[in-house]
Amino acid sequence: MKYISTRGQAPALDFADVLLAGLASDGGLYVPEKLPTFSKEEIASWAGLSYADLAYKVVQPFVAGCIDDADFKRMVDETYAGFNHTAVAPLKELNTNEWVLELFHGPTLAFKDFALQLLGRLMDFVLQQRNERLVIVGATSGDTGSAAIEGCRHSDHLDIFILHPHNRVSEVQRKQMTSILADNVHNIALEGNFDDCQQMVKDSFADQGFLNGGKLGAVNSINWARIMAQIVYYFSAALAVGGPHREVAFSVPTGNFGDIFAGYIAKQMGLPINQLVVATNRNDILHRVIADNDMSKGELVHTLSPSMDIMVSSNFERLLFDVYGRDGAAITDLMDRFKTESVQLDASRWETVRELFDSHACDDETTCQLIEDVHADTGYLLDPHTAIGVAAARKCRRDLNVPMIVLSTAHPVKFPEAVLKAGLQAPELPEHMADLFEREERMTVLPNDLAAVQEFVAKNVPA
Repeated sequence: MKYISTRGQAPALDFADVLLAGLASDGGLYVPEKLPTFSKEEIASWAGLSYADLAYKVVQPFVAGCIDDADFKRMVDETYAGFNHTAVAPLKELNTNEWVLELFHGPTLAFKDFALQLLGRLMDFVLQQRNERLVIVGATSGDTGSAAIEGCRHSDHLDIFILHPHNRVSEVQRKQMTSILADNVHNIALEGNFDDCQQMVKDSFADQGFLNGGKLGAVNSINWARIMAQIVYYFSAALAVGGPHREVAFSVPTGNFGDIFAGYIAKQMGLPINQLVVATNRNDILHRVIADNDMSKGELVHTLSPSMDIMVSSNFERLLFDVYGRDGAAITDLMDRFKTESVQLDASRWETVRELFDSHACDDETTCQLIEDVHADTGYLLDPHTAIGVAAARKCRRDLNVPMIVLSTAHPVKFPEAVLKAGLQAPELPEHMADLFEREERMTVLPNDLAAVQEFVAKNVPA
């Protein structure tokens, strides 16, 4: 399988090269030249498979020709053996035909584990084959960082630098990152917001001269392998509630558009998805562009759902590439203008987006109220991101006969502030993290300055 850039100027690459490249050389994001598709009969035949076996079936076409089937199956099996629930991604029923898909049973208690624990293994495997070393520079709004560090910390071929917005992630999220003291792990607390961190990563990819011959790799969802791995749980959830013989709907808390883009890809691959709902917080650019064709950057606000405190949603470019007929020049023009001005999509393209997605945005007060209400009704405790997903599902749901599945992206223990503000008792840390707040931390606070960040990275990469 070949992969092409959304900007149309970078060379087509195979999976292994895309895995290590992250961002395309023209500033675009890689997408498959052609998606694999599955018939309803083939999807139905997967009912009853373990999560790892299903993941192999769904993902293998994306890596075929680059990674031997036996090696890939071993990596998939190892990845999901590390989750602490035998179902890996279990469903819990909140209400009639309304489900929560628990994606927080991985080692760092967030949905990012599904992709990043596999991504680390894939990178290590390819680098070992090539006898190469890679410098990972990633940005996190909270959960990507700890999952990426967990996935890369044991590698002999990776050095990882994670930028997080200083004082803008939860204490649990920060400690999960900064208490990993491995020699190849470096945490940077940037005096800015997530968008600043993300721009640092993109600018560093555009000009890698500061590495003096070293190569950069990406763990953010600009890396196609992240999206690829997340497609699987849409199939898993649909099969669990009667798919593909019945349609399903999903509500997805999302800031960078990667998680819901994986759902869009699952639909393109043949999964009968009736509705995809974009759920977001006050940083509502995705809701505004879907509802009002308003693609403008507002002021980034710090909320109780910090993993969605994002105003530049990188993966939305992948969707726009499809919506604009895979016209790289049109996407380049649109994204260049978006850097400096408010933009609108062409009317017909906007209508296509509206047909594909519904959307809703929630403020902190509504989020906390929903956490309180759901707990009172069911005894179930939602994290703030999942609560926004539930609110959006209930606001936008088109058909009560279609199962609505809300992606639960993180364990509520990671966001005690929201739980306490909902008038509830904060949950206790799980056993493997019980001593988290006593662990030694290591991080470096840096100014919102590209040169300072690049100097720090260059200084800490082994010769």
